[in-house]
Amino acid sequence: MSPTDMTDVRRIAAFSEDDAGGNPAGVVVGDSLPTETQMQAIAGAIGYSETAFAAPEGDHWRVRYFAPQSEVDFCGHATIALGAVLTELNGPGTYPLRINAGDISVAGRLDDAGQSQVELSSPPTRSGAVDSALLEQALALFGLSGQDLDPDLPPAIANAGNDHLVLALYKRARLAAMEYDLEAGRHLMEQHGLTTINLIWAEGPRQFHSRNAFAIGGVAEDPATGAAAAALAGYLRDLSWPHGGSIDISQGVDMGMPSKLKVTISEEPGSPVLVSGASRKIS
Repeated sequence: MSPTDMTDVRRIAAFSEDDAGGNPAGVVVGDSLPTETQMQAIAGAIGYSETAFAAPEGDHWRVRYFAPQSEVDFCGHATIALGAVLTELNGPGTYPLRINAGDISVAGRLDDAGQSQVELSSPPTRSGAVDSALLEQALALFGLSGQDLDPDLPPAIANAGNDHLVLALYKRARLAAMEYDLEAGRHLMEQHGLTTINLIWAEGPRQFHSRNAFAIGGVAEDPATGAAAAALAGYLRDLSWPHGGSIDISQGVDMGMPSKLKVTISEEPGSPVLVSGASRKIS
């Protein structure tokens, strides 16, 4: 495979709903990884929020993820897309992956309709309180105030391979109205080491609506964000939220790209969570 040949790039929408929506990701699978410069150039040319590059290495697949402007340590939707491609190439099964954030796995199968169903096991999770200065800056970025926040879900830094700022809003309308300055958002996220800012609204204990700002990657918003979903689930577990063992996340609706993510949560604090969803090929 020529590492710079764009015909080698597969385009998959992860976490699609009813064969529509989902978050587009590029996937490049080869005998070896391209150079960092080549991977960054390919990701920039594709223009999706992330592209996954994978090559066999011992008993696992070495995987790296690139956004149009930078590398990220873990990307959930690109991992789901990669799982769909590995299932197509090698058949249903579980594939061990080695990413910058550690060792994870992805499992793929085809449902009765022939659609790819993929589940990833995330890196370990952790969460903590938000620095007051960061919270003040983030609220200002989105034109929010403390009164817009849900008191039952305090702001947090949640991690499942990357740091995500979680801001839970009290009303769905405030989530729908999300807007911000891309350059200011990029600067804030670089300053505080954030991969996304995850604005959520809890419709119920197990049903969430999400919008993820991804300015640091050169993209205003992701239609579906598996890494942020995993981090959110870990945060809810740390909070002793009544998740009942799983949550469903609706994302991308306000972008016209509806996506569905399901996260299965074990009781063990800090342990990986399982993020699953459907995927579809992009013509």
